Amino acid sequence: SHTRKTPILTMFFLVGTNQAQTKHRVLKIDRTEPKDLAIIDDKHVYSQQEVRELLGRLDLGNRTKIGQKGSSGLSRAVSAFGIVGFVRFLEGYYIVLITKRRKMADIGGHSIYKIEDTSMIYIPNDSVRVAHPDEARYVRIFQNVDLSSNFYFSYSYDLSHSLQYNLTLLQRPYELWSSPTSSTEEEVQKQSKHDSFDIFEDEGLPTQVVYGLQNEPYYKYVWNGKLLERVKDIVHYDWLMYIIHGFCGQSKLLIYGRPVHITLIARRSSKFAGTRFLKRGANCEGDVANEVETEQIINDASVMSFTAGSYSSYVQVRGSVPLYWSQDISTMMPKPPIRLDQADPYAHVAALHFDQMLQRFGSPIIILNLVKKREKRKHEKILSEELYPAVINLNQFLPPENCIDYIAWDMARYTKSKLCNVLDRLSMIAENVTGVLRTNCVDCLDRTNTAQFMVGKCALAYQLYALGMIDKPKLQFDTDCVRLFEELYEDHGDTLSLQYGGSQLVHRVKTYRKIAPWTQHSKDIMQTLSRYYSNAFSDADRQDAINLFLQVYQPSECKPHLWELPTDFYLHQRNSMALPQDRRSYTLWWSAGILSYLPVAYDEVSCEDTMKKVKVKRVNRFEESIDIYTEFFKPYELTSFDDTFGIAMTNSTREFMPKTVGVDPSPFTVRKPEETAKSVLGNKSSKEETLLQRKTAASAPPPPSEEAISSTSEDDSEEDRDDDGSVSQRSTPIKLLTESGESARTQEIQQQSVKEPYGLNLAEFPAEKDLLIYEREPVSCFPEDSIYGLSPPQVDRDSREEFESHVLTGQGQVRVLCREDMLMYREYVKNRYM
Repeated sequence: SHTRKTPILTMFFLVGTNQAQTKHRVLKIDRTEPKDLAIIDDKHVYSQQEVRELLGRLDLGNRTKIGQKGSSGLSRAVSAFGIVGFVRFLEGYYIVLITKRRKMADIGGHSIYKIEDTSMIYIPNDSVRVAHPDEARYVRIFQNVDLSSNFYFSYSYDLSHSLQYNLTLLQRPYELWSSPTSSTEEEVQKQSKHDSFDIFEDEGLPTQVVYGLQNEPYYKYVWNGKLLERVKDIVHYDWLMYIIHGFCGQSKLLIYGRPVHITLIARRSSKFAGTRFLKRGANCEGDVANEVETEQIINDASVMSFTAGSYSSYVQVRGSVPLYWSQDISTMMPKPPIRLDQADPYAHVAALHFDQMLQRFGSPIIILNLVKKREKRKHEKILSEELYPAVINLNQFLPPENCIDYIAWDMARYTKSKLCNVLDRLSMIAENVTGVLRTNCVDCLDRTNTAQFMVGKCALAYQLYALGMIDKPKLQFDTDCVRLFEELYEDHGDTLSLQYGGSQLVHRVKTYRKIAPWTQHSKDIMQTLSRYYSNAFSDADRQDAINLFLQVYQPSECKPHLWELPTDFYLHQRNSMALPQDRRSYTLWWSAGILSYLPVAYDEVSCEDTMKKVKVKRVNRFEESIDIYTEFFKPYELTSFDDTFGIAMTNSTREFMPKTVGVDPSPFTVRKPEETAKSVLGNKSSKEETLLQRKTAASAPPPPSEEAISSTSEDDSEEDRDDDGSVSQRSTPIKLLTESGESARTQEIQQQSVKEPYGLNLAEFPAEKDLLIYEREPVSCFPEDSIYGLSPPQVDRDSREEFESHVLTGQGQVRVLCREDMLMYREYVKNRYM
């Protein structure tokens, strides 16, 4: 997972290692090639000792004069966490490396990282460099794609596919794997036999074999596919690391202490990618603008592995209306008129788009179209009038049970009317659909995000119900659980909106709940202006950068430069440059083979086509590369508890549960609007706030502070404030209970520190009924228990034997080793020293 780059004037050596630094691979890159990329991968796995020796020999052999310390033949250029890819403009190749990363989520022990910083290094050395005047400008444009904002990768989990796909691969029947192997697979097996050479083979202990899978990523959601294309077939698969762009967030929901992880992963499509107004509708291959697949994964985090844990996942999609349409931005209007660029009477583009969806998700596909239906001046309505007939046309050729469902609902109009609650209507729609929901408005930003949140909230209830965490699949607003989920979705919406529209969301869930404060309105106007400014001035530069990064445009001497092109239409619409060889049928508009497997997605079926994308490798059960325990807990490394990802992640108890006394700790209890974790902490700075939250136990309120903290309770009367002694204590609302058990009105009382967490005054004599409880017999379930003596606990035979053998070992007498011990010791020796 770690890459070390070591330069010599004529060579770069990339030394890659696993997490434990026991296995290494080496790549050699020739620096004397001015324009070409010459990479050598010897495909050999080195031990730590072997790599040291290899680098030592290289260092010695390349010193200018023996004995001169200063001019060492080998110097470390950079340490990195992975290779993004190789890119060339008009001179030689560059290598792009990840130099900083941050852990964002954990799924079944597989870590997901966000790229925090990258380094772009020119490969050819100065002596062979052929300078070009425009090279620097291309480098600048390429670096306009900020790799440190929302690009994610994982070493062991395929982020381009859904959890369902990744897990169905593991469940394919064993017979399919043991089918006749191709020559490459035989090589892999021979190699793996060679790799798993065993010094204990003679002792008659069999090697325990498991099958490791390696599958092709889904290139539509991979952003560095083109940058790795040049080396894909030359280097070992472990060097290739595919990155996705979009959003990834994970929060911990504590249900009476039981952890449930809520993970949101959004994958942005790299096909027909670009910014708002410059990328609208679809291209000739059925890829639509602003297409994002959002997956919410819920899992019981008390069990880590995929094989033993409980996982649930729900996928939704957003994307522009699949027609040929655009908006002319030269008019300098905030809402440029929508125009249909090309007639498509047989819905050819829509057919290609829904064919992709059927192949990936199966049926039914549900379209939720939130575009306006009634307008004084025809604007958004144009899109609905085209999309609906297109869907009707395509459905007539599909079997009735696999038809595309079409739901049109004018969300903007309902928001303005006082009769209907928008969110109630959305949750009704969500309750009544089963399948993958494809939501769109015009931009697929604000309305779409709220609709997706409501569908996600409905799905979350069913997911928690399926995991056995709640007794009925219903969740209410203003519970800690939904607040946590809403915050995750708002971050997700803001991030996607910034990527496509250049500003954060304008309308949020609070806006549609009509509880947004008045200050929100001025913010809305600012965001709208920001979007308008962004599309007028900076979108063209961002579009150029995306086109160059995704290699939609590849610079060459004989072509006009990227900045000289009047439009990028021809780059994204391939059929405009060459006549297509085969024309798709208008009636049988789906790909061959899809229909026979519906409603199951063709990609998840174990048929000949899909099996070609998967390679199988036989691996020893104790092999380090598949040992999730060692990978996750890093027992060989000193780690600080405070720095672990689990502590840093958003936590429902710490961030959302009110800190007042007597609060029901269930995250499914509805809270009052003013009851939040943040409200009691008042006006402290956010840094102090998180420190307070970290230091105090989840349920206990923070300790008395030196400065007076105004509480947000509305009963904060003037007299209470005047009662302050010399040192003002934190005030906490406490419920006083009368003798009949009814609660009197909630007052604020100045508390001593003991009184605050427990709500008791220990100086008072206990009430009569409390004393009776203490005097009642028996106090303990152990008959002899008292302060003078107690009965010893019962210990079973196994535990006693385990303890005795432990004591004997300490005295130097070792018990006889069993088969399990031998296996474990053997693996330890093999991984450590061989």
